[in-house]
Amino acid sequence: MEGQKLYVVVPCYNEEEVLPETVRRLTEKLRSLMDRGLAGPGSRMLLVDDGSRDRTWELIQGFHRENPLVEGVKLSHNRGHQNALLAGLMTARELCDVSISMDADLQDDIDAIDAMLEKYREGCDIVYGVRNNRDTDTAFKRGTALAFYRFMSAMGADTVYNHADYRLMSRRALDGLAQYREVNLFLRGLVPMIGYRTATVEYRRGERFAGESKYPLSKMLNFAIDGITSLSVRPIRVMTLLGGLLFGGGCLWLLVLLVLFCLGRGAQGVTWAVASVWTAAGLNLLGLGLIGEYLGKIYLETKARPRYLIETALLHEAG
Repeated sequence: MEGQKLYVVVPCYNEEEVLPETVRRLTEKLRSLMDRGLAGPGSRMLLVDDGSRDRTWELIQGFHRENPLVEGVKLSHNRGHQNALLAGLMTARELCDVSISMDADLQDDIDAIDAMLEKYREGCDIVYGVRNNRDTDTAFKRGTALAFYRFMSAMGADTVYNHADYRLMSRRALDGLAQYREVNLFLRGLVPMIGYRTATVEYRRGERFAGESKYPLSKMLNFAIDGITSLSVRPIRVMTLLGGLLFGGGCLWLLVLLVLFCLGRGAQGVTWAVASVWTAAGLNLLGLGLIGEYLGKIYLETKARPRYLIETALLHEAG
């Protein structure tokens, strides 16, 4: 494991405010790791520009010219965080022995990289960076985050609690990830499917260094829906079960109404019958919407469109 070439993959979208500090800190970390033998010569950071509208790519080009540890990839169009991350990982896969992915906002503790590499040297192919607290979050965000992980688990999605996309992956794990070809990406759920030996490293997540969060509540909700429908069919099964229970209850209620009618009390229970019809109609529409969500996923998968296109790659010669 001595001298393994490390690539730190950082997806970037409109990160001009934070990027200079991110590059500075990662440069110091990579040099320290190489000096101590935790990372081999030729280790790099790979910055992936996800179609930014600010000066992000211009900055990456400048860093690449001035800093031998900086490499860059520019996507031809904004494809979203997960696709940008995948583009970086698949590019690094051909160049490195081990990769670590992290966001550009410096909320992930860079010093946790040392512990991740130690786990890798012990034989782990995947190491998850896991938050040990949420003190920096608002009460609302803490509550919604907890609900997110619990709901994902209840719906059959195998995810690591309090883990985002700060993780180490060996070359073997990256090769495994490359075999997953779906268009609808949810890497937090796909990576656990790879298997191999895994470990976790806890770290304290800090405040965003600069700029604005790229994940407001609306995006988080869409992210959760994409994750659930991309990884599990349990929601459809739940709707099937609810439909069966509702149908059985409706049949039983009709039987009760028939008995009441035979006893001359047919007028009673009409309000409940109407309520049952409305409940059934609402459940039916919810089920149709859920099925439509899955059909939409199938539609996108059958098109087999490319998940990303690389417009420009700035890579140094292998060292």
